[in-house]
This record gives sequence, structure tokens and C-alpha cells, in this order.
Amino acid sequence: MEAAEACVAASPNPGLGLCGTWMVVRGRTRLLAARYKEPSQEYLFVYDCTTAGKKLHENKGEDGKSAGKSSDTILACAFSSSGTYIALTDDRKRLILFRTKPSWECLSVRLVTRRCTSLIITAAEDKILVADKSGDVYSYSIAEPEKTGTIELGHLSLLLDVALSPDDQYILTADRDEKIRVSLMRAPHNIVSFCLGHREFVSRIFVIPNYPDLLLSASGDCTLRLWEYKSGKEVHCCLLNSLNTCEATKNEKKYAVSRTTYCCEGNYIAILYDCIPAVSIFQLDADARKLLCKQHISLNHQGWDLAFEETGGLWILQEDKQAPLLLYQPVDGQWQSVIEEKRLIKMSKYLHDNWTVFEDSVGKGSCYQNLYKASFDNMAVYLQKKEERLQQQKNKRKELQRESNGQTKKVKPEGPSL
Repeated sequence: MEAAEACVAASPNPGLGLCGTWMVVRGRTRLLAARYKEPSQEYLFVYDCTTAGKKLHENKGEDGKSAGKSSDTILACAFSSSGTYIALTDDRKRLILFRTKPSWECLSVRLVTRRCTSLIITAAEDKILVADKSGDVYSYSIAEPEKTGTIELGHLSLLLDVALSPDDQYILTADRDEKIRVSLMRAPHNIVSFCLGHREFVSRIFVIPNYPDLLLSASGDCTLRLWEYKSGKEVHCCLLNSLNTCEATKNEKKYAVSRTTYCCEGNYIAILYDCIPAVSIFQLDADARKLLCKQHISLNHQGWDLAFEETGGLWILQEDKQAPLLLYQPVDGQWQSVIEEKRLIKMSKYLHDNWTVFEDSVGKGSCYQNLYKASFDNMAVYLQKKEERLQQQKNKRKELQRESNGQTKKVKPEGPSL
């Protein structure tokens, strides 16, 4: 499993989340939170994992094994549906739980078994589900914030994302080996179905909140797919590299999806690409079971994350100190950039003033480059091996010739004796 851990970027890109009146941004070791809907309220909550209590003894996790070289970098975080709780995990194998109401408070710092790749809080707000790099999912109690985790299920491959149905009945897990598994939450060993069809790692999954029988998935194979996940049936596939005709190359690896967000008002889905500074917006036609491409937005800088407001406004976090946030508002079915907006100015200033936590992520490149399956050109390998064989035969002939010349040297005859 150690080899699998090395396949994920050690320092994931910064993240952005919206819940209620709060905007939360994470970068390296810090979590920043502010009430973005209230421009006049100047309050910024900052939590730095370097100051977190419960440092690991000798840098070991819950399983007692060494964490190796580690930092305090935040790996993943998630809100509860009401916004009351937020949980994050860091590179030192810590799970940190906060309560946001009536004010921000750190409830607990627990150790997890292995480094986390994704986490989610149940709709009932009673558990945190943590997916890790060894392929396991553990659950941690919210009501008992100091209680250790319980293993729920396991894959044989690195997990990249975990999702829940809105009623907490199903748990869905996506792994590096192209699989999406659907299990019963109350008995995770009971596998309901597999959603099979992707040809590369599955980077993102989520159940559509207002159409809870549908699942959206994104992959390194350059596709977005829609599933009736309880039966494992694929109902729609969208090839992403066919959408933007302006791109000079159709290299599939450029179109891996790094982040997704959904807006129930209008059934809009926005995706961010891993290696292209662009956002694509789709609309779900639930009756026809298909995705309709609505708009492609090119960015001047690589995007890190994105999030929809409830009303359809789209926020984008990007690697630009002068304009770390972008805001697009829907106008007649198209999203248009907003510049002079008080909320945008306020939140951008907070990030600009704390830019040191984002500097290491600027220009970092792909988060997924080591996850792709190795491919081989059989003809090139054959020709290379043939050349090597010919060279070996040539060298062998030269060696035999040298030996033969040494053995057949004529010996000078001795003169006649007197």
C-alpha cells in the first residue's frame, strides 16, 4: 500500500467551499472562514494546523505505524449539510472536527489510521466517513468526538472519493482502478452494485441531491458519466475533449476533472479541469437522463476549486494573488464575470493578505499525473529489443574474431643448429 500512497500528490491544491453564509478556503496548513454574504462584517476565522493539539507521538498514526516524512498540510475537508460541523484531515494523520454555531469551536483532534484522500459527513450529522490511501473507509462519531474510528469497508486499490445518498442509505466509493462501488450504509460489506465503464481512475463522484437515484462521475479517461447507481447502469457519457474546439491538442490527460460543484436551482453542474485553465458548465436533463453542455469559460490562470451559491452564482478559486477569486453570475442562461462586487472585494482581500499559504501550490501542475495506467508501444519495444539483440550478436562476433586471431598467430621458426 505504500506504493499507492506515493501516487497522490503530497500537497493537494487549495480548496473552496460554501455553506450557508460561510465561505471556507483551505491552503497548505490553514483554514480560513468568513461570512461572505455580509460584506460589512469584518470577521475572519483562521485555524492553523501547525498549532493543533495532539501532535503525533514520534509521528505515528492510530495504527502505530510511522507516518514517514509528513507536514501539517490539509488534505481534505467537508461541511455537514446544515453547516453546523466541518471536518478536516491533514498530512500528520489527524482528523479535526469543528462546530460553527453559535461560533467556531474546535471539538476534537483525533488520529486516523492512514492519510486521507476524501471525507464526507452524513446527512444525519452523526458520522464522518474518511477514505484513505490504503483503500479503506473509516467512520468517526460526531456525538462522541474523542471516540476512535471504526472500519466500514475496504478496496484493494487507492480510494479517490467517497459519497453518500441524500438519505444516508448508500455509500459510494471510487478508486484508482476504474471502479465505483455502491454499498449499503447500514451493512457496508453488502455490495449493491458496481458502476463499471471508466477506463482510468475515477477522480470525482457525487449523488445528485434533488435526483437521488442518479450519480455523476468524472475520470482520468476524459469523460463525465451519469449512472442509475443502484443497478450500476450507465445512462449517459460525455466526452470532454470534444467540447472545446479551441484546444490545439485533444490529449485525454489534460481533461481529467479535479473538482465538481452542483446547483439545485436549474440543475447545473460545473467542472474544473486538472491541467486546463477552464470551467465547463452543464445542465442535467433528468427526464432524458443526459447532460447538456451550456458554457465553456476560459480562465487566465489555473483554477484550484469552484463552488456554486444556492442562487447559481459561481465562485472560482485560482492561482493569482491579485485576483484569487472570480465570481460569475447567471444572466439569461449564461454566466458572466462580475468585478465590482462588495462580497468579491472583501473575500479577495482576505485571501490576498494570507497569500503565503497558497504560494507553494502556484504552478504545481497535475495532481493526477502518476495515477494513469502505464501504456506501452509494443512495436517500439520490439524494435528496441531487436536492435539490442543485433548489437549483442555483433559484439560476440568481434570477440570470437579476436580470440581466433590470437590462437593462429604464426610462431617464428628457430634457425638451423650448427
